[in-house]
Amino acid sequence: MGEEVKVFGYWASPYSYRAELALKLKGVSYEYINEDIFGNKSDLLLKYNPIHKKVPVLLHNGKPIVESLVILEYIEETWKQNPYLPQDPYDKATARFWIKFIDEKCFPTLWLAAWSPENEREKVTNEACEYLKTLESALNGKKFFGGETIGMVDIVASSVGYFIRVTQEIMGLNLLSADKFPQLFQWSEDFANCSIVKESLPPRDKLLPFVKGLIAKYQQDNAKA
Repeated sequence: MGEEVKVFGYWASPYSYRAELALKLKGVSYEYINEDIFGNKSDLLLKYNPIHKKVPVLLHNGKPIVESLVILEYIEETWKQNPYLPQDPYDKATARFWIKFIDEKCFPTLWLAAWSPENEREKVTNEACEYLKTLESALNGKKFFGGETIGMVDIVASSVGYFIRVTQEIMGLNLLSADKFPQLFQWSEDFANCSIVKESLPPRDKLLPFVKGLIAKYQQDNAKA
């Protein structure tokens, strides 16, 4: 009997996407369960992630692993083929630094820049652009953050390279663009056009109206407050 591998996720979540892409890069078959995170979360999700009650959850032979970065580390350690973290300790530590930078600085600030009120947007946008400039420096002439192949930094940076680009298009912002950050923009194009990435990303024509709806609801709720 084969391994039981399941991913509890949400189709538009950049965090769920990380777990799916990592498994596909490793060539690991899995069952995907899409959760209704805005409505009725399943009993299984609440059972396997009782503290945060969020996606993604990786279920491996009955054992749940939660939090996207923890899941990525677990997948890397469990399935040794097609490694996406460097083997050299220094290079691995450097990759982990950029992963934390993306998740703790870059992505939250970009998200805030896209959603913040107009009177606050300029300040946050300037900060977001500084973070993008710093992130671009990590490419240092490479095709991917992982070199010639997709690594864990690339997987995590997909939140910036794909999901934020959709949001900025809706909001009419100019955050990540070819003229401002040519190397980072080219990376986002190369990343999204990889066949294994393409088949995993949520369809753009489906994601655009979904994000538009989220933004409209956010603005409506803020107007009432």
